[in-house]
Amino acid sequence: MLKIVQTKHAPEAIGPYSQAVIFNEMVYCSGQISLDPESMKLIGNDAKEQTEQIMINIGEILKAAGTDYANIIKCSIFLARMDDFSDVNEVYGRYFKTDPPARETVAVQTLPKNAKVEISCIAAV
Repeated sequence: MLKIVQTKHAPEAIGPYSQAVIFNEMVYCSGQISLDPESMKLIGNDAKEQTEQIMINIGEILKAAGTDYANIIKCSIFLARMDDFSDVNEVYGRYFKTDPPARETVAVQTLPKNAKVEISCIAAV
């Protein structure tokens, strides 16, 4: 059975999608950009600051789904500029000290609201 995850502690969807969906004990988190959950404005002027807010948002969604960072199986990272790769890794790595999840990182032409970074993930519940 499909269960929709919704929390006011993370940004509401800016399109026709859910923050996350749980199916068969797995949570599929939609891509997050560095939106402040209250103002819905981008937080951070650089990739490091944006990544920090994204990881906070992901943490809140995972919490609402009944899980946490330790149960993330895979992440997808989208960068507006591959030059930001090491800055994003610096922040991202703090959330996965041991046994980091599988991941891919790709550069894209643009991201919603001209964000510098977007991250989605899949985690076990």
